[in-house]
Amino acid sequence: MSVPTQYLKSRGLRVHTFAARLLVLACAGAALMPAVAAAETKENTTQFEVKAGSLTFSTAPTMPTLTAVTLKGEAQTTKTVMNNFAVQDATGSGSGWNVTIEGQAGAGKSAVFKQYCPEAKCGSESKGYITGGFELAANSLTLNSTGASFTAEKESTGTAPTFVCGSGCSVDHATGVKIAHAEVAAGMGTWATTGFGASSLSLATPSTLKVLPEKEVYHVDLLWTLSTGP
Repeated sequence: MSVPTQYLKSRGLRVHTFAARLLVLACAGAALMPAVAAAETKENTTQFEVKAGSLTFSTAPTMPTLTAVTLKGEAQTTKTVMNNFAVQDATGSGSGWNVTIEGQAGAGKSAVFKQYCPEAKCGSESKGYITGGFELAANSLTLNSTGASFTAEKESTGTAPTFVCGSGCSVDHATGVKIAHAEVAAGMGTWATTGFGASSLSLATPSTLKVLPEKEVYHVDLLWTLSTGP
């Protein structure tokens, strides 16, 4: 059976027309799709410098007023709790540090306990050390750091400093004695002491201790030094 030529032409025309319509729709759809941007990268760097701070006592070390000694006709040891202090190492060097104590000598100072007038007048004596007054032997005052340690402050991290007076360090003499230190790369930041016990300071007095006139006391000048290096 033969197919009329006119019919074939008609069918072909319809196919071509349909295909053309699909092409138009596809182009229209493509035109409506958002354009895809090309990727772009940029390199960047930043930096900062570090400026060294200081090695300081953030809380100054001070000795407490010692407990009064009541004579008993014998040698005695009187005990007191040591005050806390704090060290701030902002040097950024990691060199470590150490704390020493020594009795101060020189004009108006005494490295050992001596008779002293703390007021403008004490009877016939003026303020200061009494010339030819009574005094204690050197090494009468001992610091014991048993139980004491350093605690990190201000979000400090790393290795803590340590005390070195677990067996007792006599501090009332004219040469410095190391009581605490931070090893190299330790003690950076701020570290405060804690845990001083009831026996952390002990004062040894002889049976021959003399009673002083009213208002006068036994007095000593101590120098605390914070230095770089363990």
